[in-house]
Amino acid sequence: MTAATLWHPYAQMHTQPPALNVIGGKGARFTLEGGESLLDATCSWWCMIHGYSHPRLVAAIKDQADTLCHVMLGGLTHEPAKQLADALVRVTPAGLNHVFFSDSGSVGMEVAMKMAVQYQVQTGQPEKHRMMSLMRAYHGDTSGCMAVCDPEEGMHSLFSGYLPRHHFAPAPTAPFDAPRAAVEDDIQALRRMLEAHHHEVAALLMEPLLQAAGGLNMTSPHYVRAARELCDEFDVLLVFDEVATGFGRTGKLFAAEHAGVTPDIMVLSKGLTGGYLGHAATLATDKVYGAFLSEDPGHAFMHGPTFMGNPLACRVALESLAVFEEERYLDKIATLNAILRQELLEDSDLRAHSEVDDVRVLGATAVIEVKDAVCLKGVQAFARRHGVWLRPFGRWLYTMPAYVTTADEMRRITDVMKGWFRERAEQAKPA
Repeated sequence: MTAATLWHPYAQMHTQPPALNVIGGKGARFTLEGGESLLDATCSWWCMIHGYSHPRLVAAIKDQADTLCHVMLGGLTHEPAKQLADALVRVTPAGLNHVFFSDSGSVGMEVAMKMAVQYQVQTGQPEKHRMMSLMRAYHGDTSGCMAVCDPEEGMHSLFSGYLPRHHFAPAPTAPFDAPRAAVEDDIQALRRMLEAHHHEVAALLMEPLLQAAGGLNMTSPHYVRAARELCDEFDVLLVFDEVATGFGRTGKLFAAEHAGVTPDIMVLSKGLTGGYLGHAATLATDKVYGAFLSEDPGHAFMHGPTFMGNPLACRVALESLAVFEEERYLDKIATLNAILRQELLEDSDLRAHSEVDDVRVLGATAVIEVKDAVCLKGVQAFARRHGVWLRPFGRWLYTMPAYVTTADEMRRITDVMKGWFRERAEQAKPA
């Protein structure tokens, strides 16, 4: 075996086939060495919301590179960072008035957790130093984030002896469109956990409405509103991880808007820069920010990623937001949602397929959940033969397309997803 110099993520390097070599891309497609073009159904782990080689985003990076590529934010500042902070305060739920930058979604969540613990210490409650998360949660791969991911079905059980212990409430089960009464059991389960543990919990962490990498669980705005009320009742900060849900993925600019609530802390990444550079933002309310203001230098927030507020990343994030607003992306997302609902939710043959457990759609996200992951073996190669890049995980075959995906391209993706199950049904028929 020839040793590989490049170590790929989530891959068994001993057995995996060679990774496909991408040489470029445009719109919702990327191009492989040799000229093969694949329609990207996942927009590169959900971040390339404008697709590849968007001219305005590329131009913004080039223009900024001619001026300033990087400078530390320690004691210094620059216009792209200030402008992006102002823009994020403008577009996020009212009250999130302070922005701390970092360089990835995982680090943004680490910032949120540290911020919550230090807030509790500096408001006289040092015993509130643990987190509460939800089962089926995924918040990242760094150590602090692994500790608040689902400890049973998540991918980090190998590290259980190394990680700090936190509390986990049951994953909500009522779907997005459930009436308030149908969400009551989920709400009461969360209440019981907070009643039992609020005295040591600094913050409740939540992916609002869409638990992404934990299985694309789609949940109710009623649950999110109740979580806000319960956190206020039990004096626990509410942290929204909108790394995956932010910038339109659920059909509104931010998932919090479906519930009409403001968290104490919100984390953004992925679509923040349209995927063109790594960047993240952790936003906080005046209440949280105010706990760090003091004559005591020890009350300062002691965190500072080297590349936080990188000028290139801030500039492309500003351009990404401008494109989103000027080109009415929420309308594009509504069109994609209508196609996903029509092609997947309304397909009775798909929903009745013996291997399919559930089909769900929310915003520009759709998932076919199967009963046994074995039935998805080979689907990636099948999709490639039909010109589509699909990358399932576990029991979930999903699409989170770029928002520039055309109606015809969206139907191509759904046709391939359904085609896999049609082919399996044909193969299962007796000869």
